[in-house]
Amino acid sequence: MKINPDKRKTASFAKARVKELIKYYFGDQLIPEASSFKYLGIIICSDLNWADHVNYTLRKAWKALHFITHILRKGNNKTKRLAYTAIVRPILEYGAVCWDPYREGQVSALSRVQRRVAKFASNMSRVGKLRHCED
Repeated sequence: MKINPDKRKTASFAKARVKELIKYYFGDQLIPEASSFKYLGIIICSDLNWADHVNYTLRKAWKALHFITHILRKGNNKTKRLAYTAIVRPILEYGAVCWDPYREGQVSALSRVQRRVAKFASNMSRVGKLRHCED
């Protein structure tokens, strides 16, 4: 089995603000240090701040939601809810045990996706557009 040297990175986790720089080698090759890395689909920062991962998850969820709204524009509510449950919700919930958001801004951003899906699944967005056009 060959190991890809481009996929190796090190990260240090410490409470101290000034970290002692430790160099790691694989054979005779220096392994570069990274302040954040992606492991099993979860972005981990060396300071254990989950903002990068929450932003990544939000971008991915919004893309999936826009895809669903485009494809199922005229679908019924049950189909829309099923599509949300199968496509968007797993994106929002994956690894939540690790990165469970506790900051108000992160929680409200994730809730915005949920509210948008609720409107879409209950055809509220279509009603809102019709009212706006009639005014």
